[in-house]
Amino acid sequence: MQLDFVTVIVDEYDPAITFFTSILGFDLVEDSPALTNDGHPKRWVVVRPPGAQTGLLLARADGERQGAAVGDQAAGRVGFFLRVEDFGSTFRRMTDAGVTFVREPRTEPYGRVAVFLDIVGNRWDLLGDR
Repeated sequence: MQLDFVTVIVDEYDPAITFFTSILGFDLVEDSPALTNDGHPKRWVVVRPPGAQTGLLLARADGERQGAAVGDQAAGRVGFFLRVEDFGSTFRRMTDAGVTFVREPRTEPYGRVAVFLDIVGNRWDLLGDR
């Protein structure tokens, strides 16, 4: 059994692709045209950290309800967790790239952690070694 994707609702595809690939260093796995259930064009966009099994499906908000969820998918909580091998250099690279950190790095029993916002405002934990 494997978890293939987790959806992240975004305003627009291309800025989200740029954020996840150029800023976070994810791989763009797929970007294909698709259709909604009612026949409107959309894209199937998947990004994934290098070597990871689970990817993010970047889905452009469609309608008022989905639009309201952009940036608040976990109702203000940290909803995504990105573990990296070199916390210090990753934190510096992300800071230099303009990523917003809402909590400075700290040490917890599960490792180094700092909370940052993705391109639409969802909260993520950047996690380092235990």
